[in-house]
Amino acid sequence: MVGQQNFFLPTNYKKHMENKRKHLEFIQNIISRMAGNLFFLRGWTITLIAALLALFARGNNSNYIIYFLIVLTFVFWILDGYFLSQERLFRDLYNHVRKLKEEEIDFSMDTSEYKKYKRNTLIYSMFSSTLLVFYPPLIIAAIAIVYLIK
Repeated sequence: MVGQQNFFLPTNYKKHMENKRKHLEFIQNIISRMAGNLFFLRGWTITLIAALLALFARGNNSNYIIYFLIVLTFVFWILDGYFLSQERLFRDLYNHVRKLKEEEIDFSMDTSEYKKYKRNTLIYSMFSSTLLVFYPPLIIAAIAIVYLIK
């Protein structure tokens, strides 16, 4: 019976593991929300560009519509970059928390320590491969469609 005690964990260990698991869960929920925002923004971008191109095809103030379309795409690109940079900050926080000892868990959601990393900046996030594959081709395609319609 004495050898079996090694198989049982102390109750405070379970409590601390629960705290760590809960903290990681909080951070993961934020990461998931940011990823959802990215998906949501891309859906709205496609929808609004399609609507603006339809308006452009009607011929009403076509010059203003194309400029508005380009500006709108850049605004969504910036927002997408912002959410991606926030997601990266929380991923770094997650990696930090998962390495902490159970006693060190303080449920902090402060990501300011990770803002110093270049990959977490807005500009760097805007020019990440995932956003570069989406937004520049979208702008180029919209401009090409406009010139084909004219």
